[in-house]
Amino acid sequence: MLPLSLLKTAVSQPMMVELKNGETYNGVLLSCDHWMNLHLKDVILTSKDGDRFWKIEECYVRGNTIKYMRVPDDSRGGVSRAAAGAAADGEADGEAGAAADAAADGEEEVVDAESMDDEPLGAL
Repeated sequence: MLPLSLLKTAVSQPMMVELKNGETYNGVLLSCDHWMNLHLKDVILTSKDGDRFWKIEECYVRGNTIKYMRVPDDSRGGVSRAAAGAAADGEADGEAGAAADAAADGEEEVVDAESMDDEPLGAL
């Protein structure tokens, strides 16, 4: 559940989303749901070739079209704290521990949406 936790902590943060068709969306995340559908504002859409740009006030990106996402490093801190709290409660699984370790490295998180199922992730 790391990708969804990461997205929830990245609300109100700038992010970059690349779609499977090659287009990229750079904007501020307003919300996300269990299917990783994203609602972005102040978006700059870049064509696949990188030669055309559009400014969009708000847009909605369907989760199953996403190839990968890039979020700021500071968004990962919230995931680390949540993972550490879950581990203290005995509710953490191996993924949460790995999230805390990865966040401690100070690297930017890239979420690979292609490896995820199209099925709902379930309740958090």
